[in-house]
This record gives sequence, structure tokens and C-alpha cells, in this order.
Amino acid sequence: MIKTFRGTLLDGAEDRIRLSTKKGKIGYRIIKFQVMASNPITTSAEHICKIFKVSQSSVTSVVDFSDGNLLAVALFIHNDNYANTQTQVIFEKEVFNQDVFITHDTGAGSDPLSYYLELEAFTMTDNAAAVSTLRDVRAQPEPV
Repeated sequence: MIKTFRGTLLDGAEDRIRLSTKKGKIGYRIIKFQVMASNPITTSAEHICKIFKVSQSSVTSVVDFSDGNLLAVALFIHNDNYANTQTQVIFEKEVFNQDVFITHDTGAGSDPLSYYLELEAFTMTDNAAAVSTLRDVRAQPEPV
């Protein structure tokens, strides 16, 4: 089964995609992640959109692929005459069964960014659900 999500994020914002269930027996895998500036024709901008397994204490444009909580990154750059538009999307094929968090930061401009996310949903075995949930719980940052 495919589940889709879409939304618009302001600069520095984070969206929560609610996926967790009581037993955690539904697993998800990203199959498509697309982004587009809300006003791509008339405004120049640089957008970075990231998907994490945990909520972020701050939203930045830094991409760190060694971060085990990072599931996907999308970069969207365009100028106002649309002659130079670049989109790069990289995502992990990792299975997760908890909520995910989408962040947006701009390097130039301040327009919102729209996103579209497709997830493959499937039933997990009891063991797979327990392992995935435990891994995601361990990924949570320590309380300060």
C-alpha cells in the first residue's frame, strides 16, 4: 500500500508526519520525495528539505550523511528566470515504523517550500516491529 503526504513549510519550520501505531506493526519505506518552491517562477531561492527519524532542536541547511537519524534530503535551487533550476533528492531505503519529521531551510530567499512524500506501507512481523521500534527509541536524543 502507498501512503502519500504533502505540505508546505516556511523557512526554519518542521512538520511531523504521524505514522506510529500502538503495536508498531506497520513499517514504512520512502519511495518518492519531491520538493518545489511555492513561487518558483518569479523568485530566486535555495531550499534544503530533510526528513529525520526524530524531531530536530534546530533547523539548518547542513547535510550530514553520518547522522543515523537522517532519512532523506532534497535540494531545490532556482533563479527568477527559471533558466537555472536544480533539484537533487537522496533518500535512504531504511524501514521505519515511527513518526518522521520534515524540515526546511533556505539559503537565499524566504519563500515557503512545498513537498510531496510517498511511503510504501507494509505489515511487519512481531520481531521486525520490535527491532525497528527499539532502534528508533534509541535514536531519540537524551533529555537535557
